Amino acid sequence: MRVQLHQLRYFVAVAEVRHFTQAADLVGITQPSLSKQIHALETDLGAPLFERVRGNIALTTAGEVLLPLAKRILADVETATREVQELVGLRRGRVRLGATPSLATSLAPPVLRRFRDAHPTVDLRIEEGGSQDLVRDLLRGDLDLALIIMPSQGVVDPGLRVDPILRESLVVASVDEVPTASASGELRITDLRGQPMVMFREGYDLRDATIKACREAGFEPTFAVDGGEMDAVLSFVEAGLGIALVPGIVLARRPGVRITPLAPPGVRRAIAVARRRDVVPTHAGRELRRILLDYVQTAIDQGDLPPGVEPH
Repeated sequence: MRVQLHQLRYFVAVAEVRHFTQAADLVGITQPSLSKQIHALETDLGAPLFERVRGNIALTTAGEVLLPLAKRILADVETATREVQELVGLRRGRVRLGATPSLATSLAPPVLRRFRDAHPTVDLRIEEGGSQDLVRDLLRGDLDLALIIMPSQGVVDPGLRVDPILRESLVVASVDEVPTASASGELRITDLRGQPMVMFREGYDLRDATIKACREAGFEPTFAVDGGEMDAVLSFVEAGLGIALVPGIVLARRPGVRITPLAPPGVRRAIAVARRRDVVPTHAGRELRRILLDYVQTAIDQGDLPPGVEPH
């Protein structure tokens, strides 16, 4: 078997756009040449990778198995190339950081500023999303590092190295005071029963955390609006459509939103930095992680963590 990297690149291109001519344009070769290379790859593998269904291109079972493996191989080759280039003195590079929406607007900016000041020629890329999405992107090789929220059971994919660094507390965001708030201004999870709630889309940790907390308190949350991203959820809250459970740090620039803390034990989540376990990080990736951990430790030592965030 003589599977070649360019064949895997062509295969991934076709799989992503589901069109041979468009894929050929994407990788910069003619459509007949691309088709020939795909056919050669199928011959070497001993199985067809694509089939035509009513004029559309679809992956076969073999193609579905190969796709994540091919993406991982190509990502590893790219990482190896950047690492070697750094070792021979090429000071250009790239580091890709993923972060949840709350961390992308609070923890990530000062860390990236420090990294940029120290390494101005390195290309910085940020990907914002829910932890489930970020874990998937890490495993695919699309990210070098990610700031994620650990699941409540504390178990993340074994293919990742995950280091908890901080904890954050959730608060109730609303326009007006929630009627069931206690005299001390706190709310219990049971006080949210029957309250219209603005809910995050699938893949957001805050969705899972909210539903889990409500169910453990013996009720199902009432959704007023379902499926939003962070900015949309906060805008819906500002519009009076419902309340939401969010990290307090995302409300720093939302003067129109009322913050109500949860009574102990509340809902607390572990913040962690994650990377793939089976890939040696590049110099840039290691440096970004070092700067991140140094920043967190300095903030802890100086008592300068964002509101609602505490050492792990």
